[in-house]
Amino acid sequence: MSTNPNSPHRAYPLEKTRNIGIAAHIDAGKTTLTERILFYTGSIHRMGEVHEGTTVTDWMEQERERGITITSAATTCFWLQLEQPEIVKLYSGQKMRVNIIDTPGHVDFTAEVERSLRVLDGAIAVFDAVAGVQPQSETVWRQATKYNVPRIAFINKMDRVGANFDAAIDSMRKKLAANAWPVLIPIGREDYLKGQLDVVNNKAVIYSDHDQVGSTYVIEEVPEDMRELQKKAYADLVEQIANLDEEIGALFLEEKPVSPEQLKAGIRRQTIANTFCPVVGGSAFKNKGVQYLVDAVIDYLPSPLDIPPAKGLNPDTNDAIEVKTDDAGTFCSLAFKLWSDPFVGKLVFFRVYSGKLSKGDTVYNPRTNKRERISRIIQIQADKREDVDTVYSGDIAAIVGIKNITTGDTLCDEDHTVLLEPPSFPDPVISMSIEPKTKQDQEKMGNALQRLAEEDPTFRVSTNEDTGQTLIAGMGELHLEIIRDRLLREFKVDANSGKPQIAYRETITTPSVGEGKLVKQSGGRGQYGHVVIKIQPNEQGKGITIENKVVGGTIPKDYIPACKKGIEEAVLNGVVGGYPVIDVNIDIIDGSYHDVDSNEMAFKMAAIFAFKDGMKKAKPILLEPIMRVENSTPEEFQGDIMGDLNRRRGRIDGIEHKAGLSIVTAQVPLAEMFGYSTAIRSLSKGRSSYSMEPSHFEQVPENVKAAVLDEKSKG
Repeated sequence: MSTNPNSPHRAYPLEKTRNIGIAAHIDAGKTTLTERILFYTGSIHRMGEVHEGTTVTDWMEQERERGITITSAATTCFWLQLEQPEIVKLYSGQKMRVNIIDTPGHVDFTAEVERSLRVLDGAIAVFDAVAGVQPQSETVWRQATKYNVPRIAFINKMDRVGANFDAAIDSMRKKLAANAWPVLIPIGREDYLKGQLDVVNNKAVIYSDHDQVGSTYVIEEVPEDMRELQKKAYADLVEQIANLDEEIGALFLEEKPVSPEQLKAGIRRQTIANTFCPVVGGSAFKNKGVQYLVDAVIDYLPSPLDIPPAKGLNPDTNDAIEVKTDDAGTFCSLAFKLWSDPFVGKLVFFRVYSGKLSKGDTVYNPRTNKRERISRIIQIQADKREDVDTVYSGDIAAIVGIKNITTGDTLCDEDHTVLLEPPSFPDPVISMSIEPKTKQDQEKMGNALQRLAEEDPTFRVSTNEDTGQTLIAGMGELHLEIIRDRLLREFKVDANSGKPQIAYRETITTPSVGEGKLVKQSGGRGQYGHVVIKIQPNEQGKGITIENKVVGGTIPKDYIPACKKGIEEAVLNGVVGGYPVIDVNIDIIDGSYHDVDSNEMAFKMAAIFAFKDGMKKAKPILLEPIMRVENSTPEEFQGDIMGDLNRRRGRIDGIEHKAGLSIVTAQVPLAEMFGYSTAIRSLSKGRSSYSMEPSHFEQVPENVKAAVLDEKSKG
């Protein structure tokens, strides 16, 4: 780029900014690590209460709840690279800004995970030194690979009994097919963990034991007994990078020495290219190794300038648009999380991709076509909320008090509209009724569900008009379970829920003609409406289309809207099992009227009768949602997993083999997917993971249809 993408007014240039996430299996120590990073960067002045006797289990409990310090979606901290003149730093002596973005733990919410990964430029993958790669860490890793997020690995808990650094790296190579090589090797383990071997710089970092918070350490020559290990580790690093990187490869072939500066630059290039993963060992809980991990983040993970431009669409023409990271560009950003903050109210976290945004500016939301004036922008530093006047490209911040916005919306300049993430959220496929345990909670529950629906575009709330019940709908069993859990934890609403209901649909298979008549004569003014329609199947996914084909005024123009209204109402309840009708074209072709007795109501009713009549004759069928299921499993369990999918009426689409894993894709009816996560856990000893998304609707087989309709009549 010839021009400087940095505004002269920004405090931290883009190349000194890092947007990272910390991804981990539930007990690998994500929260403890975040807490330490915030402490060493000076964002907080006390690290939790761990060293005051609070047990590790408390940490894990709280970690399961929310993650302690990150009570927000993103927090900003600042880091001055460690001042050691003899050690190579790519950005020596300059303060860097690191934005830590909370990554969701649940991979069931593909939309949620995808949005978090969208705004990250790099990630720290945390592994347990005793357990190595665990099932959830496999899933998170695959997700990051799918979205091309560069990462470094932190092998945590080197202080635990049974910690094994080499075995943990080995499990990364075998289970994740990661090209993982150590750059900081722990010195000692379990109770004897005392520091790290800095492979690139050929030094030892020894942390002082008398300093409980691990802030003091000395840099020494590599101990005699570790020189061989250091030499081999350096040679391995050079060889691995030489295989990938042209510059290092050329030096290697010419048998020229590779200096630490050159090696570090090569590691950075290949980490950003996602072909290499540097590994750091240490213990966040024992405060050993976190500072050098943050240094590695700065040295190896990308700045917003190192990643490809964001891609979007022009909402008017659907043309692809690239959004380059540049402060001088037009403003464009993505709202990636909504958060209810107890102090300031509703926060919208957003990442700026291009341009800048200041207080008082007006932004445009192409999804709603609405403008909104920005009155307050804040950045969160640990537990402090700091008001800022302007944010620039590559920044992460939050807007306070903006209305009409949902997760995944683009906020941009009205004269240069772009949709960064076209909101193609699939329709919910499962619903259940929900009611509060006490009448007093009714209003509280309504508000809470509304808030949750704003945060999550794949979650919907509605009311059943016949029964008055509140219905919640989502992407699967677990999704609704988590919603209920959040109602209780965050909003203190205890709710009972009904049995999950699948969103069946109905359609027709042949064209037919339907006729409907309403004739009522009861002395005085009567009712008269007569409608003839032709109905035929629409192509899949086209929905309901209604056209007026009446000629010669057999139905007066004034009554056509009433006919259409009647048909729109009738398609909500089909004739097979009372489910909504999809993919049908209806032409209003004929009818008759009465000068005195005809009115809108009569024609609306006649159209309803005509639709029911036509649908009965058009060989109606019942449809069920089919899910696209992708199951990643170690190869030894492939047969069992496929057998299980076949038993669930699944159709196997394909099998791919990658690094000891079988990736099985299949189309499976949602009705058969209940309890699937438990089943595959026992079939694969907890090592399989799956993702599931709605694909399309298909006819319910006759033998299953009877059971569905029987269940419906009981319900």
